[in-house]
Parts: sequence; structure tokens; C-alpha cells
Amino acid sequence: MIETKRLLLRPHIAEDFEPCRAMWQDPAVVKYIDGTPATEAEAWLRFLGYVGRWQVMGYGLFVLIEKSSGQFIGNVGFSDFRRGLGPDFDPFHEAAWVLTTAAHGKGYAREAMAAAQNWLDEKFSPAKTVCIISPENIPSINLAERLGFHATREATYNEKAVMLFERLRPE
Repeated sequence: MIETKRLLLRPHIAEDFEPCRAMWQDPAVVKYIDGTPATEAEAWLRFLGYVGRWQVMGYGLFVLIEKSSGQFIGNVGFSDFRRGLGPDFDPFHEAAWVLTTAAHGKGYAREAMAAAQNWLDEKFSPAKTVCIISPENIPSINLAERLGFHATREATYNEKAVMLFERLRPE
């Protein structure tokens, strides 16, 4: 578990499914991801992927818990999503963050991702990490840049335009 000033980050447990499902069914949350709220089955498969990545790879997305309320507010961390975007992207740890609508605009994603990046750097020492963002998602682009990512190229993923970013680990 990782603790920051306002947040707890930990791997997913069974009790996290319902708030995770609700988040993925919120149109505001998925607006820049794929634009379509998840079905129950899609949310379940995504959730199982969160749990399984920790078992297979020893890392994954953390559940994000607001300390003051004890509420689930999202997922942040790193994964291997096997996107097929090329050798400059696919072999590297991919950063991801998604927060509930109620948690937007409070600086939680930056606080959590900074802690997750530190954890990943200490545990795996990756030379580079990557992320993928819709060019319309200005808040996430701004966050990526504040976290040290810079845009490398545009691509198409699932028939949508995306921007690819990378972050070189500080020496």
C-alpha cells in the first residue's frame, strides 16, 4: 500500500468492483476513453484484468481511496495493455489514470500518479514509461506534462486519434 497526504493506493479487492463498475458506467468518465459507458460484463472483465495484472506482472493499477472519506475515487498506476502501437510504446510500462467524476479537478490524479511513479521507479527502475491520451482530453494532457511526460507522436487506436507520450526516468 502507498499512502500520500490525502490518498491510499492499493491493489484491487473484490469489494472494489461495485464502485469501479459505477465509475466505468459514468458517461463523463469515459468521454475521452472510448465514449461508451461499460456494460456490467465489460466492467467485470476490466476489473478482473486489474486483479490479474498484479498476479502475472507484479504491478498494475492501484485502487485510489480518499483518506478523509474512505471512498473509492478511481484507479491509477501502470500496466501492459498490449495495444499494438509499436516498439517505441508497447514494451514499456504504460501509465493510466481514471477517476470518478466527483474526484475530478482536485489534484488527486497528480498526487496519486506521482506516488505511483515513485513506486514503479523504485521497484522496476524503468528507463522509460509511456501513456496514451485522446487529443481532446486537455486535462489529462496537462497532467501528463506535469508528471514529466512529453508527446512523441500521434497514432490511431481503436479507430480513434490518440497522442502517445513518454517519460524518461530522471537520472
